[in-house]
Amino acid sequence: MQLVLLARLLSVGRAVLAALRGRLGALCWSLAPLSLSLSLSLPGWRDSAPRPQREQEGDDAAPTPTSVNYHFTRQCNYKCGFCFHTAKTSFVLPLEEAKRGLAMLKEGGMEKINFSGGEPFLQDRGEFVGKLVQFCKQELELPSVSIVSNGSLIRKQWFEKYGEYLDILAISCDSFDEDVNILIGRRQGKKNHVENLHKLRQWCREYAVAFKINSVINRFNVEEDMNEQIKALNPVRWKVFQCLLIEGENSGEDALREAERFVISDEDFDRFLDRHKDVSCLVPESNQKMRDSYLILDEYMRFLNCRNGRKEPSKSILDVGVEAAIKFSGFDEKMFLKRGGKYVWSKADMKLDW
Repeated sequence: MQLVLLARLLSVGRAVLAALRGRLGALCWSLAPLSLSLSLSLPGWRDSAPRPQREQEGDDAAPTPTSVNYHFTRQCNYKCGFCFHTAKTSFVLPLEEAKRGLAMLKEGGMEKINFSGGEPFLQDRGEFVGKLVQFCKQELELPSVSIVSNGSLIRKQWFEKYGEYLDILAISCDSFDEDVNILIGRRQGKKNHVENLHKLRQWCREYAVAFKINSVINRFNVEEDMNEQIKALNPVRWKVFQCLLIEGENSGEDALREAERFVISDEDFDRFLDRHKDVSCLVPESNQKMRDSYLILDEYMRFLNCRNGRKEPSKSILDVGVEAAIKFSGFDEKMFLKRGGKYVWSKADMKLDW
């Protein structure tokens, strides 16, 4: 009888120790800079990657996740040569786990969520991202919900089902010359990327979704004049990025892309911007502005720190919470505001001619 009682006590003790171990691990991660040496190794797939040491400045105050970019998948049907978030895994969180993380971010101060990839519409033919969009607008009541897509897999039926919950659809278009798109890798099969762009623009008008264009300026399109086409499409924003190298993604020995041949100089980028200075919706982003001013969540809901020229993950917010994880994000809140990261991003507040 005493042996049975002792066995039960030992079992309870193990359970208590396991729970304390989990709490202590999270606590150690919230203490910096000592957390790196004190933290325990918690079991699970989210612990596998190395984590960056946090900058000494601002150690005590965690930034607010006002605007978050959630790259929930790395899979894509295009092969853009400069892609800086490549298909290194095929993992996608279960829908309910993704929703749990998004609710945590809302509680932490998130006002805008942007779903990206990879290609967001690959997962369950767009149903996965559609359900997340609906959840964020309907349940979390976020002011702004947006998607970045190459547009090739979006169907009109998706707008019919989920369009009312989406504030902004951003379509990646780097050139209005199909031959250049092919050189870049922004094409699948015989579908014309530019023709599809115009079709999506019309659907956004029909279903009251703000239309945005993202362009990566690189060696193959830096001399192009896009003034006429952009003005005709009339997006709410035309985000123009300078081609960026990220070690392990599009540069280096373990990268899936070789983006060095796409890179342009700061002077080349400035010349492109000057050529398009009369486009009122132009929003330029140099490498300096881009690197530290985005809060990026990967497919495991880990913040990615790009300060060292590669994407170094924090622990998952699902394990340690938003406040503990975001301290390792490398996020520059001042640069976020300086680059115009906070703008009128809810379609309810936009004065648009749909």
